[in-house]
Amino acid sequence: MAGNKASQTELISPNVGPPVARTPLALLRRLFQLWGMYARLDFMLMTRDARLFVAWGLSDLVIELGSVIGLLLLAERFDGIGVWTKYQVMFMLGYASVVGGLMSVFFNYNVLFISRRVGRGQLDHTLIQPQPLWLSLLTEGFSPAFGLLVTLPGVGLTWWAVAHLPPMVSPAWLARFTLNLGASGAIMLAFQFLWGSLAFWSPRAAEEINSSTVSLMQELKTFPLDGLSAPLLGGLMSALPVGFMAWFPARALLGISTNPFSVWITPGAALLFGLAATLVFRKGLTYYGRIGSQRYSNFGHRS
Repeated sequence: MAGNKASQTELISPNVGPPVARTPLALLRRLFQLWGMYARLDFMLMTRDARLFVAWGLSDLVIELGSVIGLLLLAERFDGIGVWTKYQVMFMLGYASVVGGLMSVFFNYNVLFISRRVGRGQLDHTLIQPQPLWLSLLTEGFSPAFGLLVTLPGVGLTWWAVAHLPPMVSPAWLARFTLNLGASGAIMLAFQFLWGSLAFWSPRAAEEINSSTVSLMQELKTFPLDGLSAPLLGGLMSALPVGFMAWFPARALLGISTNPFSVWITPGAALLFGLAATLVFRKGLTYYGRIGSQRYSNFGHRS
């Protein structure tokens, strides 16, 4: 265990060949190398059976469209919802779909459902890799062939909404949009790691809880939260932070919120959630190093 820890903290190397010094440039090069390798594996998996590829793609597309179509039709029927115009609602729905799609692109294969890897002992497959744990978790779930099928409809919906809204796109706006989009994804990932880390102590129960938290975030992320009571709104921005998945950043980016600092609140929340998730996960990892897993499953480390 000590040797494994040393290899993770001091070296970054491929599975074969001499170790590479842990420098920023080497880390960046290794990051793109691993993304490229996992992208090829994902493409091979998705295209080895054309019928399976089409079935998976259509099923995920239907699920993603089904999560937004109800609110979209409601906004179309009444030309908006509350303070939101029809195209502002469309922007929010597209934003939410892109966030969910990016999670599928970068954190597939049970990285987002981290409780499955921890609770089934599959984290051992990651810990023995001769590279930092964070680098493995950042790359092993990379699934562009699968995730882009879910992401592209959201991109199209967002573009369509922006094209029908008053002109607001500028380099500064695009930078704020990208920052908030990344922050929303980071909050979702951190929230799942917070709950998923419970699998270090209670494997079976945490796996069920983590599945439910993912479902709740996916199902509630598209709803506008205007008009809710302060306690309920506070809960949906903290205990279950669905408000940061689309509603709050969309308000800031579209100018619905009058607070000039609102565009920075989602990135700030991402830092807080990320810090909390890191602390809990590291504490659980220390416990796991002493206890291990009693539910080991010999599926591949990307399963």
